[in-house]
Amino acid sequence: MKRKVVVTKTAENKLEKLFDYLVKKWSLKVKNEFIERLNDSIAVLEKQPEIFPESKKIKGLRKCVITKQTTLFYRFNSTRIYIVTVFDTRQHPKKLKKDL
Repeated sequence: MKRKVVVTKTAENKLEKLFDYLVKKWSLKVKNEFIERLNDSIAVLEKQPEIFPESKKIKGLRKCVITKQTTLFYRFNSTRIYIVTVFDTRQHPKKLKKDL
């Protein structure tokens, strides 16, 4: 059964900022390439949400590396996959805690 993907407001805001950054600092092409990688990762999540590692600190939270700079954190149950946040790995890890 295919699970429905739900993007939280926090994740949505982070993605919007990331898209803006990619267009301003790089190009529309780079943004579109990132979106393609993101969509590919979400397609994998829909089929096999348990494939990515679970957090050692927060039970039920999993992480999917989109690029070496960007990691997607999510939870899932039998019907839904919740994209909790998107994190820029160049930031201090303590900044991640406030989004979770």
